Amino acid sequence: MAKSTTRDMTSGSPLKLIWQFAIPLIFGNLFQQLYNMVDTVIVGRALGLNALTAVGATASVNFLIIGFALGTCNGLSLPVARQFGAKRYSSMRAYVMNAAYLSIGLAVVLTLLTTTLCGSILRWMKTPAEIFGESYAYFFVICLGIPFTILYNVASGIIRALGDSKTPFYFLVLSTILNIGLDFLLILVFHLGVAGAAWATIAAQAAAGILCFFYMKRRYEVLRFQKEERRFNLRYIGELAAASLPMGLQFSVTAIGSIMLQSAVNTLDVLYVSAFAAGTKVKQLAMCPFEALASASATFGSQNLGAGKIGRVKKGLGSGILIGICYAVAMGIVLATVGSVIAWMFVDRGETAVLTEVQNYMRWLGIFFWLLAILNCTRMTIQGLGYSGIAVFAGFSELLARGLASLFLVPRLAFPGVCMADPLAWIAATVIVVPVFAVIIRKLERQLGKGEPAERSLS
Repeated sequence: MAKSTTRDMTSGSPLKLIWQFAIPLIFGNLFQQLYNMVDTVIVGRALGLNALTAVGATASVNFLIIGFALGTCNGLSLPVARQFGAKRYSSMRAYVMNAAYLSIGLAVVLTLLTTTLCGSILRWMKTPAEIFGESYAYFFVICLGIPFTILYNVASGIIRALGDSKTPFYFLVLSTILNIGLDFLLILVFHLGVAGAAWATIAAQAAAGILCFFYMKRRYEVLRFQKEERRFNLRYIGELAAASLPMGLQFSVTAIGSIMLQSAVNTLDVLYVSAFAAGTKVKQLAMCPFEALASASATFGSQNLGAGKIGRVKKGLGSGILIGICYAVAMGIVLATVGSVIAWMFVDRGETAVLTEVQNYMRWLGIFFWLLAILNCTRMTIQGLGYSGIAVFAGFSELLARGLASLFLVPRLAFPGVCMADPLAWIAATVIVVPVFAVIIRKLERQLGKGEPAERSLS
């Protein structure tokens, strides 16, 4: 059974493989968003608009911190995928073990830093006084749960690196059900307020992480460790850090732009803060398939790089983009026309002024939504090929675009300036990643043509 759940993506139709691999990831990402959605729906309905706004006001800083952890965890799995594609299983197991050591250190450092600086971060973001207390209560608990977030994402990333995207999804389904039950219990029965929503989220995340860890440990024969493979190895740690930390940095750099934008929004009327919070939830939900396709493209690229099949890397990226654009056109039309209807999950229909501004925000996103298919798949494939540091420049371009919008467009145009920020960021990043990918592919093809290994620093 263990062997049958792994998948070698170095042969077969790229389009079919990426589609089959991405489907569980899409549903898995949707269920992850469901964590936050359930929190938001119950908070908005049971605790009121101010509580909803308090949770929404932490979204960008959550993305900064949790995004760094997620990006780093995703990066840890890519060397594992390359070793699996090259069928160097002993080396692969050594990378897995040292990835565990690195992730433990990351969990300790991030948790200590964020819980200590929680209040200061919210003040730096100019969080309105009327929602500061509830924002702090929610954010602090989320920070306490960082180790569980890292546990799930490292374990599930390694499982996906072996070609199995279904198992993490099954555990997410179970933990989502747990999250929903705990939300009702902690918010409606024990009256813990927004902190109850946060406790429910991290408890569910812990369940998913623990289940993934024990399943991985018991069911995969290819992960049966020998004594020498368990050793702490500085060379492996260095290579894993080089592959993963730039990915975490990219998430954080992108998030800094979002924080700048959130800070600019916080200077506007609470009406716009609420509209942006609800609109961001809808956007995150709509973006789930892009993230799944990007992860599928990266895993496909990593395995085929390990096997020395650069032509398949290009075909895999093209397949991911094709699927993504088909989805983006359909969803873009939905967002641009009736996006505010989706926001009814978070905002009472009677809040007509808020919903009007949500629709204005959705219209801008819908028009440019197709860019995300190209951007996400190309950027993640670049990272899967071992060039995470280069991909960070795309994050800096997004930071620059959102920063300029925050400094110049929002003060002059108010909420319309907020609506323009994301499309400008997507354009700026796409302009960078497409030519960068072309240059990298030509370099790898030259290396293989000369008989040189295409992999970067991986033995």
